Amino acid sequence: MKNKIKYQLLTIAIMVLGSSINAQDLLDKLNKEFPDKPVYKIATFKTTRIGLGHSIETRKKGALEISLYNRYWNIPNFEGQRFLADVVSTRYGLDYAFSDNLTVGLGYTNHDKITDGFFKYKLIKQRKNTKKGPFSISLLQSISSRSVNTTSGGLYPGNKSTNNYAFTSQVLVARKMNSEFSLQVSPTFIHKKVDKLTDDPNNQFAIGFGGRHKIGGHASIVSEYFYVANPIKSVNTYNAFMVGVNWELSHLLLQFHVTNARNFVEDTFITQTKNNFNAKDGNFHFGFNATFVLHTKKKKLK
Repeated sequence: MKNKIKYQLLTIAIMVLGSSINAQDLLDKLNKEFPDKPVYKIATFKTTRIGLGHSIETRKKGALEISLYNRYWNIPNFEGQRFLADVVSTRYGLDYAFSDNLTVGLGYTNHDKITDGFFKYKLIKQRKNTKKGPFSISLLQSISSRSVNTTSGGLYPGNKSTNNYAFTSQVLVARKMNSEFSLQVSPTFIHKKVDKLTDDPNNQFAIGFGGRHKIGGHASIVSEYFYVANPIKSVNTYNAFMVGVNWELSHLLLQFHVTNARNFVEDTFITQTKNNFNAKDGNFHFGFNATFVLHTKKKKLK
């Protein structure tokens, strides 16, 4: 009887050991066929714009971004009386995320009478703890339209106004170096309609550099610079520069910066900035941006 019990226990032990070996073999096969899902870096930049230009960031699906961008500057020898600033330019914007990787937006600037639109697609995401996917890459395509007044003896005789269109294509490449520091490079191509009486190029090439350094739980320093390879010749222009502070308040982001650029749309502030970055002759411009994010779709409970 005792021997029979021993044989039974030995048989059970062999069966358990065999099943565990088979289970481990099956688990190894599954791990090879279905490797761990990649983990991506998040919040390379806290908002969809660094300050002047776009960042690589897109919003989560269903997010509606409402933005109000303001730029203030003074006019030398201005005889009028204005509170704080002689000129205030404002861009009103609406952006919507159709997916986690695709954002579409529209905007209007009251001072320049410019209407603009864009779509941005996040192509590649930076991955954690691996040499694969060391960068995040987004593609940006924007278009702007400005109504320009003309006279009967001008370039467009008989017309009171004409629309000037411009197209901007950018490849936004960014890397989050660590939890506090991020960098971005933005190769840029701009095509626009130009006056035939000038020698200005209708195709221009530029490259932008941007960075963010976190200085607190909800604050960071940001800066941008755009270099134009072939600037226009009809007027003197300068490369756009900005330095400022971003302050996060839940779903509201506030941006404060100083810059030499007066415009908001890519083709204008990159190639048509007429002031150098200094504090004289009204060349210092103060910027204040407010962005509010409204999530229109709630995640379903599983």
